[in-house]
Amino acid sequence: MLARAFANGLCNRLPRETTRTVGLGATGRQDRQASTEVALKKTPLYDFHRAQGGKMVEFAGWSMPVQYNDSHINSHMHTRQHCSIFDVIKHLLKIDRVKFIESLIVGDIAELKDNQGTLSLFTNTKGGIIDDLIVTKTDQGYVYVVSNAGCADKDSAHMQARLQEFKAAGHDVDLEFMEESLIALQGPSMAQVLQKGVGDDLRKLTFMTSVLTPVFGIQGCRVTRCGYTGEDGVEISVPSGDVVSLTEKLLADSEVKLAGLGARDSLRLEAGLCLYGNDIDETTTPVEASLVWTIGKRRRQAQDFPGADIIVPQIKAKTQRKRVGLISNGPPVRQHTPILSSDGRVIGEVTSGCPSPCLKQNVAMGYVEAGFSKVGTSIQVEVRKKAVPAVVSKMPFVPTKYYMGQ
Repeated sequence: MLARAFANGLCNRLPRETTRTVGLGATGRQDRQASTEVALKKTPLYDFHRAQGGKMVEFAGWSMPVQYNDSHINSHMHTRQHCSIFDVIKHLLKIDRVKFIESLIVGDIAELKDNQGTLSLFTNTKGGIIDDLIVTKTDQGYVYVVSNAGCADKDSAHMQARLQEFKAAGHDVDLEFMEESLIALQGPSMAQVLQKGVGDDLRKLTFMTSVLTPVFGIQGCRVTRCGYTGEDGVEISVPSGDVVSLTEKLLADSEVKLAGLGARDSLRLEAGLCLYGNDIDETTTPVEASLVWTIGKRRRQAQDFPGADIIVPQIKAKTQRKRVGLISNGPPVRQHTPILSSDGRVIGEVTSGCPSPCLKQNVAMGYVEAGFSKVGTSIQVEVRKKAVPAVVSKMPFVPTKYYMGQ
């Protein structure tokens, strides 16, 4: 039952085709003359995915594997118990000035140690979230940025506009977009698998730290201990011409399997992690999204980031709505599901949801009126026009296992 519910829930969120058709007529029928088939972007691992039995779907304009031969649940649990490789579509770039990146985000990058990173947010002047990103202050004299590939065009335009302003003010800054691939190796056996292929002692590489190192003989790799599953893991940037070779070398270990978007979605939901475009966007502020911790203390005091005049006052005052976690039983809770008070009044909406393979319950997150955001609050979710009991829950739903050192 859980397997069927999870598969159905996922398929309702992810398209089934690897191409998109555009040009619908006013009547809703497809205008065959105006329609054009738009080929999706492909990662350097595309052919490899197909050869390994990957079922390809459209995701953020890319053709990506939703699963392989294993079921979603088996792939999910393999990641929790062993480790899995994920193809990650991200936007990679180098910036040689901390001051420049800080003019765009809420994080305190200047205070990071060398090769230490942090999750941060691009914000706009209204306090909304343009994108979430990981920013690492390297010991190579530049800042390494990983943002969402689905937001690449608007992120690039946003940064280029700020770059021109920065240079016009007399500042020298260099912005370099990197043509590299990114794969993630996630799960409790990650370290034993990867240690065989790197010279650095992974016990010294703690959560959100990074190192440049050859990986299984492949030069030019950056290994960052982070991920999107809640498990111990790394993301590895690798020259695109070598990404298939590296993936094959990692898969040679019996601990490792390929995993797709299906497992990635349920894993990040269990970990309480946001998906841009679902759970956060330009209409949500960091305070509403329960992401105040991303805003550096110095940055709060200086109020020198975009939207600070709106965001900082919200930290002290209550916002009208708040992102919360929800747990329920019964039919799956999906995006756009109405959230109801005990008397049936609409108080919010689900932004992400699925059955949890680990908990055997439905987990979800969404926004509710602030008065209903306390953990333990009994509420309802409307599924198939029926009110289903639910409770506001602390996130992560499943304890995270990030490696903080020995």
